Amino acid sequence: MQKNIELQSHLSQFNGSSSRIYKIGLFGTLYTEGIRYLVHAAECHWLVTDVSVMGKSLMEKRYFVTVDFKKQKSKKPNEPVAIITYGDGNNNILEQQSYGYTDFPLDKLRLFFVNNTLMLPSEY
Repeated sequence: MQKNIELQSHLSQFNGSSSRIYKIGLFGTLYTEGIRYLVHAAECHWLVTDVSVMGKSLMEKRYFVTVDFKKQKSKKPNEPVAIITYGDGNNNILEQQSYGYTDFPLDKLRLFFVNNTLMLPSEY
């Protein structure tokens, strides 16, 4: 629990003034300092990879995509433990991915995928 609060606190300190942009070589997706911190602090390379693949596939539909990770409360058998919802920022769902397992430390997280760049909302 303490790690979650600390992680959220650190994530809120990133803003769009940073000029450092990183690149996922295989996909060509760009990402910000805040995402770089998230990947290392939460050990979630899988999240950036999955969001990159889905975000790129949705770029033809929208240049701005919201990415909402949320752990599910229900513990029923065969139900996903987490869902990532991709939206257009106007409460329209573009796509969803379900996960049967996750070790991601946060219960929920919102990211933005804009013009081939993954970022925290505070970095937009």
